[in-house]
Amino acid sequence: MIKHIPNVLTVFRLVLVPVFLVFLFIAPHDQLWRLGATLVFVVAVLTDLFDGQIARKYEVVSDFGKLWDPIADKAITGAAFIGLSILGELWWWVTILILIREWGITIMRVVMLKYQVMAAALGGKWKTMLQCIALTILLLYPLGLPFGPVIDWIIASVGWIIMGIALIFTVVTGGMYVRDALKLKREAAQPAEVAAEAEVAE
Repeated sequence: MIKHIPNVLTVFRLVLVPVFLVFLFIAPHDQLWRLGATLVFVVAVLTDLFDGQIARKYEVVSDFGKLWDPIADKAITGAAFIGLSILGELWWWVTILILIREWGITIMRVVMLKYQVMAAALGGKWKTMLQCIALTILLLYPLGLPFGPVIDWIIASVGWIIMGIALIFTVVTGGMYVRDALKLKREAAQPAEVAAEAEVAE
């Protein structure tokens, strides 16, 4: 039973994506709906934390999880990025740059399945964590947090700073994934080249 929990949580996270979007757009400037959207987003993020911990603790890492876990991550964070940009609360160029990297790398990882499953790297996990923290702050900020204008401004500024750091991590780790993919492709091609040379020698 335990071995299925990480994958169930991954699927649950995917299910939460449309729920999050409904909560966000049904009344984007209503405090209760906005808080609801933020809570759904946080729950989705926490399922990512829990499924990873369970998979490692009980050694139930699966190829399904390696592939679909990052896809589920990108689905919920992508929904948040696009949602905030539609609402005019996040620059579109930030969302577009991040999504091109996120889904470009995801597609590349699917293509690379014919060579090897590319698990999420540590840098990629840090990138996801920074994105989630920044998105949570930006989702909450329009609620008008009850700390006074100065504290609200500081919190919002911290959110933007973290978003900037997340953007840097996103671009850098994207380049690292491309480098690793090219390395895997070269390594996979080497046995074929050796075999071809052996046939010629015969």
